[in-house]
Amino acid sequence: MSLAVPTLRSCADCPIRYNAVCSRCEPDELDQLEEIKYYRSYAAGQTIFFNGDPLEFVGSIVSGVSSLTRTLPDGRVQMVGLLLPGDFIGRPHRETIDCDVIAETDVMLCCFRRKPFEAVIENTPHVGQRLLEMTLDELDAAREWMLVLGRKTAREKIASLLHMIATRMASLKPGETAATTFTLPITRETMANYLGLTIETVSRQMSALKKDGLIAFDERRDIRVPDLEALKAETGEDA
Repeated sequence: MSLAVPTLRSCADCPIRYNAVCSRCEPDELDQLEEIKYYRSYAAGQTIFFNGDPLEFVGSIVSGVSSLTRTLPDGRVQMVGLLLPGDFIGRPHRETIDCDVIAETDVMLCCFRRKPFEAVIENTPHVGQRLLEMTLDELDAAREWMLVLGRKTAREKIASLLHMIATRMASLKPGETAATTFTLPITRETMANYLGLTIETVSRQMSALKKDGLIAFDERRDIRVPDLEALKAETGEDA
């Protein structure tokens, strides 16, 4: 069941206007995208794409969080990525999607019909350049995540995931202080799957980070990070 789509009067009202694939577009270029754009919304737990589905549209996440998962022939499932506001779903010039895309929270998408969008890329340098930058950023993030999964301790893994989400959420609210608050978009079970840990380990490390004053949370999934740099120091990376 789809949700009601929030009303956006124009692209200027869009919360991801300066993070999305259209962030560098001139007014005339935005007009081109407007002609092929539409919105879709999904409830938490709803599948946006199944692996192998025809890729009829591509688009940006306006709000909410989605996961990318792959399933092995024997039924084992691995989360291979998280898509946060501003991230791009789908690949131009690809006929099908190569993983399951699931709404972890209520999700709103700004969609573009794939074939017309491919033409926009060819004729609109700002869109093509921005999409290339986002793709390279995604490649860098994938390499970083290989390090997280392969070499970091459980505490560093949890800190890395929370820091990544907190930093991305903070980027959508420029001008705010170093402290940031966000709703954890995935359950601890999903975190365990994503990080290659047990649920018990995730809970234990979350409690340890809370005890050390690096994060704060209650029974809800709202997480407060008092100091992003202090949390960064717990990821095992250079400050």
